[in-house]
Amino acid sequence: MIETNVRGALEAVLMVVDEPVAPADIAVAIGVPEPKVLEALHALRDEYSDPAAPRGFELRDVDGRWRMYSSRLYADVVGAFVVDGQSARLSQAALETLAVVAYRQPVTRGQVSQIRGVNVDSVMKTLSARGLITEVGEIGGAVQFGTSTEFLERMGVASLDELPPLAPYLPELSDVDGEAR
Repeated sequence: MIETNVRGALEAVLMVVDEPVAPADIAVAIGVPEPKVLEALHALRDEYSDPAAPRGFELRDVDGRWRMYSSRLYADVVGAFVVDGQSARLSQAALETLAVVAYRQPVTRGQVSQIRGVNVDSVMKTLSARGLITEVGEIGGAVQFGTSTEFLERMGVASLDELPPLAPYLPELSDVDGEAR
């Protein structure tokens, strides 16, 4: 039996990771010895894979690292949702990230992260997958992003010049630490 607080902490961490995470890293994050984390991970994996109560997700060990995934039983449903979801509304984080790219392009992922104050890797991937941003160049080995034609079409504008004035509220790229345009 897994302690409730260990179980909850494990589930919380596993819900927010973008890539599989090592048990040692989870142990440090939740303050529990690694063997106890491994024991709990195996127990959760077994519980989630109970055929008597199929779930929409599963916990997988990928080369010694763990992550939640959608269940293979529902791959068709997830696939349809992802395709249909391309027209779904953007999250607040995605809208904020898209605004930074639109008003400060060309901009690197690092610059967007610094302006927003959070990691934007997954949001940038989502915006790119939806065709709203695209790679437009490179500076110092970092990929630069800008908005796409799809972005302009969805915004109902012919050019970026038609966007409403928002740029004065964003910091200049030269004010962002580490990278300059």
